[in-house]
Parts: sequence; C-alpha cells; structure tokens
Amino acid sequence: MSFLFGNRKTPAELLRENKRMIDKSIRDIERERQGLQTQEKKLIAEIKKNAKNGQMGAVRVMAKDLIRTRHQIEKFYKLKSQLQGVSLRIQTLKSTQAMGEAMKGVTKAMGQMNRQMNLPSLQKIMQEFERQNEKMEMTSEVMGDAIDDALDGDEEEEETDELVNQVLDEIGIDINNEVYTLSFDDTLISLESNHDKIATFSMCAAC
Repeated sequence: MSFLFGNRKTPAELLRENKRMIDKSIRDIERERQGLQTQEKKLIAEIKKNAKNGQMGAVRVMAKDLIRTRHQIEKFYKLKSQLQGVSLRIQTLKSTQAMGEAMKGVTKAMGQMNRQMNLPSLQKIMQEFERQNEKMEMTSEVMGDAIDDALDGDEEEEETDELVNQVLDEIGIDINNEVYTLSFDDTLISLESNHDKIATFSMCAAC
C-alpha cells in the first residue's frame, strides 16, 4: 500500500531493517549455542556417572548424543561468524560516503548502483539481500540434517569408542586391568579352596 502512495522505503531504512533482522538472528543463535553447551556439560557428567557404575550401554548412547551436540555447537559458531560479517558490512553502509566505498567491493552491479544513486536499484538489491538471507537459513537447516545423517555411519561409532575411552581414562578406570585383576582374584580363590580341601582330606586320613 505504501508503494501506491509513493512512500517507498529509503536505502537507509532498508539497511536498518535488515541489520535488525540479522542482529536478532545472531542473538537467537547465541542463545541456542549457550543452551547446547549447558546440555553438553550435563551429558558429560551423566556419562562419567554411568561409566563409574559400569553401565556401558547407556554410556555409548549418551556419547552419541554428546557428539551430535558438539557438532551442532560448532555449526552455530560458524553461522554466527557469517552473520556478524554481514552485520558489520551493513553497519559501514550507514553513511553515504561509507556506502559508496563498501559497495564498490561487493559486486559490479552494486558499484554501478552506488555511483548513480538509483533508488529502484537500491530497493531491488535490498530485496535480493532478504531472499539470500532466507536461503542462508535454509542452508543452515540442510547442513544440520546432513550432519545428523553422517553421524549414523561408522564415523559415529569410532568417535563414540574414542569418547568412551577418554571418559574411562578421566575417571581412572582401565577395562583391561579390571578384567585381569578379576581373573587373577578368581584364580587365587580357586587355589585356596583346593588347598583347604587337601588339608581336610589329610587330617581325615590321619584319623
């Protein structure tokens, strides 16, 4: 409706709107990342607890969850960095002079638009920016799904084994040593039992 009455948004207004949108996305990403880091700490504590109790099945399940959580945290770091770069570029476009200098390095079309100060061209580029930003969010979701699919393969099993061994090392549990000690103790008990039987038989024979 505003287009019909000739009240088109200025380039500065479009820049402010897009910057607010990007800054909000950055805050949302940061909030999600912090939540995942809290979840990561809880998972580590639970893994150690179950490992001490010998519940290795639960340890492996939670180890896979921990791997997925860490991949998601890494993805949020990268996405936040990309959005911060875009936000910084928009910030430099607040003044006309800064806009001219920055937009020369983006694309040939944007450089031509800046030299001519063609308002329709500016609006078209801002609309294209909004579309590209939506595509970026969709790409992020696809990347997340791809990471989850990749973790279902052999690589996830290898990472799980490494993580389980790391946890056992941290809490001072050596599976091989535990098995060896148990086997050695059983052997001693068996020898002591046989020795007692022989001694009892000898005493009966003497009687």
